[in-house]
Amino acid sequence: MSEQQPTKAPGTGTDITLIGPDHVRVYQESNGEEGYLWNGVPTLLFTTIGRKSGQPRINPIIYTPVGDKYVIIASKGGSPTHPAWYLNILEDPNIEVQVKADKFAATARTAESPEREELWAEAVKAWPNYDVYQSRTDRKIPVVVIERK
Repeated sequence: MSEQQPTKAPGTGTDITLIGPDHVRVYQESNGEEGYLWNGVPTLLFTTIGRKSGQPRINPIIYTPVGDKYVIIASKGGSPTHPAWYLNILEDPNIEVQVKADKFAATARTAESPEREELWAEAVKAWPNYDVYQSRTDRKIPVVVIERK
Protein backbone atom coordinates (compact mmCIF):
# COMPACT_ATOMS: atom_id res chain seq x y z
CA MET A 1 0.00 0.00 0.00
CA SER A 2 1.31 3.42 -0.80
CA GLU A 3 1.83 6.04 1.86
CA GLN A 4 -1.02 8.49 1.94
CA GLN A 5 -2.17 11.27 4.18
CA PRO A 6 -4.85 10.08 6.59
CA THR A 7 -8.41 11.00 5.68
CA LYS A 8 -10.19 12.51 8.66
CA ALA A 9 -13.80 11.88 9.56
CA PRO A 10 -15.62 15.23 9.65
CA GLY A 11 -15.41 16.82 13.08
CA THR A 12 -13.62 13.89 14.70
CA GLY A 13 -9.96 14.02 13.70
CA THR A 14 -10.22 10.25 13.23
CA ASP A 15 -8.29 8.58 10.40
CA ILE A 16 -10.78 6.70 8.26
CA THR A 17 -8.45 5.62 5.45
CA LEU A 18 -8.90 2.03 6.56
CA ILE A 19 -12.37 1.25 7.75
CA GLY A 20 -14.97 -1.38 6.93
CA PRO A 21 -14.36 -3.72 3.98
CA ASP A 22 -11.06 -2.08 2.97
CA HIS A 23 -9.71 -2.50 6.48
CA VAL A 24 -10.72 -6.19 6.52
CA ARG A 25 -9.16 -6.83 3.11
CA VAL A 26 -5.83 -5.19 3.93
CA TYR A 27 -5.69 -6.85 7.35
CA GLN A 28 -6.38 -10.32 5.91
CA GLU A 29 -4.04 -9.95 2.93
CA SER A 30 -1.13 -8.85 5.13
CA ASN A 31 -1.88 -11.07 8.18
CA GLY A 32 -2.33 -7.89 10.17
CA GLU A 33 0.99 -6.35 9.18
CA GLU A 34 -1.16 -3.56 7.74
CA GLY A 35 -4.38 -2.55 9.45
CA TYR A 36 -3.48 -3.96 12.87
CA LEU A 37 -2.77 -0.48 14.17
CA TRP A 38 -5.55 1.97 13.35
CA ASN A 39 -5.06 5.51 14.61
CA GLY A 40 -2.43 4.22 17.02
CA VAL A 41 -4.55 1.51 18.63
CA PRO A 42 -4.60 -2.24 17.97
CA THR A 43 -7.43 -3.83 16.05
CA LEU A 44 -8.61 -7.35 15.51
CA LEU A 45 -11.01 -8.99 13.09
CA PHE A 46 -13.88 -11.10 14.34
CA THR A 47 -16.47 -13.08 12.45
CA THR A 48 -20.03 -13.51 13.64
CA ILE A 49 -22.89 -15.33 11.97
CA GLY A 50 -25.64 -12.95 10.89
CA ARG A 51 -28.69 -13.64 13.01
CA LYS A 52 -31.01 -12.90 10.06
CA SER A 53 -28.92 -13.93 7.06
CA GLY A 54 -27.02 -16.88 8.53
CA GLN A 55 -23.98 -15.56 6.65
CA PRO A 56 -20.54 -14.86 8.14
CA ARG A 57 -19.90 -11.19 8.93
CA ILE A 58 -16.32 -9.98 9.41
CA ASN A 59 -15.80 -6.90 11.56
CA PRO A 60 -12.64 -4.89 12.26
CA ILE A 61 -12.63 -3.34 15.72
CA ILE A 62 -10.38 -1.69 18.26
CA TYR A 63 -9.56 -3.99 21.15
CA THR A 64 -7.93 -3.75 24.54
CA PRO A 65 -5.90 -6.72 25.80
CA VAL A 66 -6.64 -7.46 29.44
CA GLY A 67 -4.77 -10.52 30.69
CA ASP A 68 -5.57 -13.34 28.28
CA LYS A 69 -8.84 -11.69 27.20
CA TYR A 70 -9.66 -9.30 24.36
CA VAL A 71 -12.07 -6.50 25.23
CA ILE A 72 -14.17 -4.80 22.56
CA ILE A 73 -16.74 -2.05 22.95
CA ALA A 74 -20.15 -2.10 21.21
CA SER A 75 -20.20 1.69 20.89
CA LYS A 76 -21.36 2.28 17.30
CA GLY A 77 -20.00 5.80 17.79
CA GLY A 78 -22.65 6.56 20.40
CA SER A 79 -25.61 5.59 18.25
CA PRO A 80 -28.89 4.98 20.11
CA THR A 81 -28.89 1.38 18.81
CA HIS A 82 -26.46 -1.48 19.28
CA PRO A 83 -24.21 -2.46 16.36
CA ALA A 84 -25.48 -5.43 14.33
CA TRP A 85 -22.40 -7.45 15.28
CA TYR A 86 -23.36 -7.18 18.96
CA LEU A 87 -26.86 -8.47 18.26
CA ASN A 88 -25.26 -11.34 16.33
CA ILE A 89 -23.09 -12.18 19.35
CA LEU A 90 -26.15 -12.19 21.62
CA GLU A 91 -27.71 -14.71 19.25
CA ASP A 92 -24.55 -16.84 18.87
CA PRO A 93 -21.51 -16.07 21.05
CA ASN A 94 -19.23 -18.43 19.10
CA ILE A 95 -16.96 -16.33 16.91
CA GLU A 96 -13.74 -16.55 14.92
CA VAL A 97 -11.00 -14.04 15.71
CA GLN A 98 -7.86 -12.84 13.96
CA VAL A 99 -5.21 -10.85 15.84
CA LYS A 100 -2.45 -10.14 13.34
CA ALA A 101 -1.68 -13.63 11.89
CA ASP A 102 -3.14 -15.50 14.90
CA LYS A 103 -6.54 -16.98 14.02
CA PHE A 104 -8.63 -18.79 16.63
CA ALA A 105 -12.11 -19.80 17.78
CA ALA A 106 -13.49 -17.83 20.70
CA THR A 107 -16.53 -17.11 22.80
CA ALA A 108 -17.85 -13.58 23.31
CA ARG A 109 -19.82 -12.45 26.33
CA THR A 110 -21.15 -9.18 27.70
CA ALA A 111 -19.34 -8.05 30.84
CA GLU A 112 -21.55 -7.29 33.83
CA SER A 113 -20.83 -5.02 36.81
CA PRO A 114 -18.34 -4.66 38.42
CA GLU A 115 -16.21 -6.28 35.68
CA ARG A 116 -17.79 -4.01 33.06
CA GLU A 117 -16.65 -0.81 34.75
CA GLU A 118 -13.11 -2.14 35.26
CA LEU A 119 -12.82 -3.16 31.60
CA TRP A 120 -14.43 0.08 30.40
CA ALA A 121 -11.77 2.06 32.28
CA GLU A 122 -9.02 0.02 30.58
CA ALA A 123 -10.59 0.50 27.14
CA VAL A 124 -10.94 4.27 27.66
CA LYS A 125 -7.21 4.50 28.45
CA ALA A 126 -6.53 3.18 24.94
CA TRP A 127 -9.39 4.99 23.15
CA PRO A 128 -10.72 8.00 25.13
CA ASN A 129 -13.46 8.55 22.52
CA TYR A 130 -15.47 5.77 24.20
CA ASP A 131 -16.45 8.28 26.89
CA VAL A 132 -17.51 10.70 24.13
CA TYR A 133 -19.58 7.96 22.50
CA GLN A 134 -21.26 7.15 25.83
CA SER A 135 -22.18 10.83 26.26
CA ARG A 136 -24.03 10.71 22.92
CA THR A 137 -26.47 7.98 23.89
CA ASP A 138 -28.81 6.93 26.69
CA ARG A 139 -28.01 3.24 26.21
CA LYS A 140 -25.34 1.68 28.38
CA ILE A 141 -22.69 0.75 25.82
CA PRO A 142 -21.87 -2.96 26.15
CA VAL A 143 -18.38 -4.14 26.97
CA VAL A 144 -17.70 -7.48 25.29
CA VAL A 145 -15.11 -9.96 26.50
CA ILE A 146 -13.63 -12.36 23.95
CA GLU A 147 -12.06 -15.53 25.33
CA ARG A 148 -10.15 -18.14 23.38
CA LYS A 149 -11.72 -21.60 23.28
